[in-house]
Amino acid sequence: MMEKFKSCGLTTHMDGAGNVCGRFGDPDKPAILIGSHLDSVPAGGMFDGTLGVIAGLECIRVIQENNIDVNCPIEIIGTSEEEGRFGGMLGAQALSGHLTLDWLEKARDPKGEYLKDALEKCGLNIHETLRARRDPSSMKAFLELHIEQGPVLENSHKCIGVVDGISGVFKWLVKLKGKADHAGTAPMDMRSDAFMGLADFAHEISRIIDEEGTDKSRLTIGRVDLKPGYAHTIPGEAHFTIVGRDMQEDIMHQLANSCRKVLSSIARKHKLYFEYEQMSWLEPKYFSPEVVDLIEEEVKALDYSYMKMPSGAGHDIQFFTDLTPTGLIFIPSVGGVSHAPDEWSHWDDVEKGTQVLLNTLLRLAR
Repeated sequence: MMEKFKSCGLTTHMDGAGNVCGRFGDPDKPAILIGSHLDSVPAGGMFDGTLGVIAGLECIRVIQENNIDVNCPIEIIGTSEEEGRFGGMLGAQALSGHLTLDWLEKARDPKGEYLKDALEKCGLNIHETLRARRDPSSMKAFLELHIEQGPVLENSHKCIGVVDGISGVFKWLVKLKGKADHAGTAPMDMRSDAFMGLADFAHEISRIIDEEGTDKSRLTIGRVDLKPGYAHTIPGEAHFTIVGRDMQEDIMHQLANSCRKVLSSIARKHKLYFEYEQMSWLEPKYFSPEVVDLIEEEVKALDYSYMKMPSGAGHDIQFFTDLTPTGLIFIPSVGGVSHAPDEWSHWDDVEKGTQVLLNTLLRLAR
């Protein structure tokens, strides 16, 4: 990516958090940032995140090729670690100043690897990561183009999503600890089966949302590890993640409190020990009404079909909502598929999304 930036004459560097940056224009004036991420989940697709970086570069190419005058610099940023196996979104949090040395030293992934060790393997260190912070006065606005990662736009036959906010999200690492025992000799009523506790909790998720949540609420068990993990052994431990989302932070707290109470009750029922660690908590964020309106105006001028919508998934841009004017644009994902190899967006939708990004950028840059 840095080579592509350099080939377009952009001032290029990688900061201490591993963010890849390419600037067009004056190095000292406040810039419009176009950002998204270059990483993805294991076995992920080709559009998630990367679309927003490549589209930003294409906008600069169009400006260069057509000698379009802009009154401020434009900077494209490919952020690091947005998918967050250590919790959070490292690159965007570093840029926006949402990191602390204490968190950087303690952060680790579900397998136990520390973030500081992973950074060192890449030739980076946590002190340089803190120095990646941008002064809010250096930013004029932040724009992001992204695939929806869901089925709403496609099912509604709309080609553009004008996003007005991002749901908050919390992530827990939960451990239910019982007793590993022989699957043939331990009577059913004398077991401390950690998996049965997990199974009971999974069945309670719909009820928790019905009682404590909204139509925007989500609770997901995404990763499970049973120990010792043998076919003829009762699981003595179940380690799993819970990820909760909603557009209102008070609802998020209600969901989290209910999960805690239900897990405690289930643990008592199955003679288990229950503990959890909150790996991250990101509050809901809303985009600048002025930028949202500007994007909507440009979509209407292009006569593209669209809808205003929230984002259920987190994005880099959410960390900039309190620092600078922000706006997020969605294009459809075929079948709503994302975080998978068959993730796809039609090229005419890619072009339309990039055109909306360019037109919005030019309005802001002038």
